[in-house]
Order: sequence, then structure tokens, then C-alpha cells
Amino acid sequence: MASKRKLIILTAGGTGGHIYPAEALARKLKEKGYELIFITDKRGLNNYHGTLSQIKNISVLSGPLMGKSKITRLTSLIKLALGLIQSMFILLKYRPLCVVGFGGYASFPCCVAAILLKKKLVLHEQNSVMSRTNRFLSKYATIIATSFSQTKFLNKTLPNVYCGMPVRESISKLFNQTYNPPKSAENFNILILGGSQGAKIFSQTVPEAIKLLSMENQKRLNITQQCRQDDVEKLQEEYKNFPCQTTISSFFNNMPEIYAQTHLVISRSGASSVTEIAAAGIPAIFVPLPTSADDHQSTNAKPYQDCGGAFLIPQNDFTPQKLADIINDILSHPKKLQTLSDNMKKIAIIDADTKLADTVENISRG
Repeated sequence: MASKRKLIILTAGGTGGHIYPAEALARKLKEKGYELIFITDKRGLNNYHGTLSQIKNISVLSGPLMGKSKITRLTSLIKLALGLIQSMFILLKYRPLCVVGFGGYASFPCCVAAILLKKKLVLHEQNSVMSRTNRFLSKYATIIATSFSQTKFLNKTLPNVYCGMPVRESISKLFNQTYNPPKSAENFNILILGGSQGAKIFSQTVPEAIKLLSMENQKRLNITQQCRQDDVEKLQEEYKNFPCQTTISSFFNNMPEIYAQTHLVISRSGASSVTEIAAAGIPAIFVPLPTSADDHQSTNAKPYQDCGGAFLIPQNDFTPQKLADIINDILSHPKKLQTLSDNMKKIAIIDADTKLADTVENISRG
């Protein structure tokens, strides 16, 4: 059995936006000598690398509610109720100093169990718009840690602290790397990230934008694109019509190395994406997912646009001509890239994992 004297339970859903900060915190807390348990659902159980794979993983029942059919919601409610009972038994058995919730429906049963058992509960909100789940849980939490200095729907009368969004250590190390804009005739390295859904809009728009570039500029492009698995072969065939270099895949497992060589990122604007890109000091074009809850991806990207480090383009305005104009302008004025990079770094937070770990430790001791 894990030590009860310095035990902390982490709980999170299975997407990268929840898992990356949980992994970063786990690494820091383990360095501080804490015992850790990670609670998720069966999708994520023992399915992670790094520190989360080195600690005890426990699965509880859970299910999604938002945007689902009546039958799915009913099934999910039953699972959530059973998951709550499972979580209460786990907390009673291991008696943690506190519980840290990172969102996602898989974390809900454990967070509610912590509230009912009067355990200390730390909530980390990744986005600039507080999720509906965290809005409910925050009323009973010990403290809310936010990733953005301004978080919409945050009740500021409740205890809260601005920590930032923890990023992977391999990414935060890139902050000290010198950004080198491409010189005349050098390759211009563009990274395109579609997120977990692969962003079909990028697969449609980017090739059309390349057609609008001069042959000289097309030859300079070196494109690394993450897309949906179903689009990989189609994109590879389409890019064969251009003289640019391309690497197309549905997943890349060497993101730090790719970021280190990238001059410009085109990406959705989930919390983990914008903060990692900023930490790496890479100029960006953010195209928010228009269906994101409360349009939080637009709000996530806005600080980076306001600081002069990124372009924020609504999906309806993300046309081939718009993208081609930006690329042409950058290639004609490469010094603009250096300014964009410098501005991204000005608001990047690379020690969010330490700040969050300190917050959790202070709550645990209190």
C-alpha cells in the first residue's frame, strides 16, 4: 500500500490537455518525495508514459454527458454514480492528503468523492474559460489553479491562484533555445497541428494556399503536418504536385525535436497547444475550433494575438488566400518572425509545474 503520510491522488480524463499538466505535476511532486496514485477511467488506465506510468493507476467508472443522446446520458449517469462509490472507497482506503483534479469526465467521480469525504481538493483549469464541470466543483474546492491570468466564469470570491499551464519538461527546455528565422533562400519550416481531431480544415486549406505561392516560395517550404489518419494518403498525393518537402502523419512522437526546427506553427488553440508553442517561442497562426465549449479556444489564443506573437484567425476567415498572404509577407520580411517569437516568449510561463506543485504542497500541509 502507498504511504499515507505523503500521498496525493491525481485524477484526469484521457485527452492530452488534461494528461500533460497531470504528468508535469506528477513529475514535480515525485521529486518532492510524495507518493502518488492516478485515477482515470478504463480508456486511460496504464496507457501513459513518463511519471504517470510509474505510479499506481486505478480505473473507475465514468461517462460523458455533454452532447450525447438520452440513452448515452442515462448510461453515463449510472456509471458516474458507480464511479463515485468506487472513488469513495479508494479515498477511504488510501487517505490522501489531497486530491488534484485536471478535468475530463473521468475525473468527476473522484473529485465529488473528495468533496463528500471533506478531503482537500485542488482543481486545475487548463482553459481560459472555466469548464462547466469545474464551475460546479469549484464551489466546494479548497483552491482553483488557473492557466490564464484572466479566466472566464471563475468566481473570484473563491480561493484561486494563477499558476499557468504546466508543459512537458522536454518542451519547456526549448524556451532557452535561440530562434533563428530562415535567411533568404533557406527552408521555411511550417508545422501544422490539427489536434486530436486532425483539423480537416487544415488538410483542405493549406494545399490550396500553397498553389497561390510563387514557385520560388513553394520550393522553400518544408511542411510537417499532423492530420486525420483518413487524410494521410490523400494529402501525400496532393503535396506531390508541389516542389515543397513534406512529412505527413496522424501522430508524431518526437514533438520537442520538431518544435526545435519549426519557424511557424499553424494550429488549433487548445490550452496545451498554445502554451507549448509559446514556451518553445514559435510564431503561430491559431485557428480556434469553432465548436469548442463556450468558444474557449478563441479566448485561449487571444492573449498571444494581443501580445503580438501570433495570428488569430476564425475558421470562417481561414481561407487559402489569407494564409498565402501571411506566408508571402513573412518570407518577404523574415525579421517579423523574430519579433513574433520574442513576443511569444514574453508571456510564456515555463515554471507552471513548479508553481502548481508548490500550491498543492502548501494545501497538503495546511
